Amino acid sequence: MLKKIIWSILFLIVAGIFIAWLTQDKWLPGWNQELAQQSQDFTQRGSTFGETADQQACLEEALTSFNRCSGFACTISHGKFLKACWQQAIPSEGFCNEVPAFNEELSEDDKSWARHACWGRDIRGEGCRLLMRQQQLFCSKQ
Repeated sequence: MLKKIIWSILFLIVAGIFIAWLTQDKWLPGWNQELAQQSQDFTQRGSTFGETADQQACLEEALTSFNRCSGFACTISHGKFLKACWQQAIPSEGFCNEVPAFNEELSEDDKSWARHACWGRDIRGEGCRLLMRQQQLFCSKQ
């Protein structure tokens, strides 16, 4: 009886791997297409929002919306929103004050600044800190 159970489990595992291998060409392109469309949508939303907003409003909108989702795709989408929004937005007085200069290598000051900016908005997770890095990059180019 135990042998039948083990063979059944082994068969199910092999069958699952085989099915996953057969369908990989179908779901991955669909997922990539969905992610590309989502990025395009967020870019358009950011551009539209930025037409009537200032830079600070773009950041607040992105972080507020970001706080309602999670994951890598969410971070990318909100990064697209920010970039497009800031291109259209009017400058905010003091927007870049106290924002550390962007460096490829993160310093402890950079990490602390981003962490406190996210915690101050009650947003946890690495994605928020990556969005704050976008502000660093944006302000360093100004």
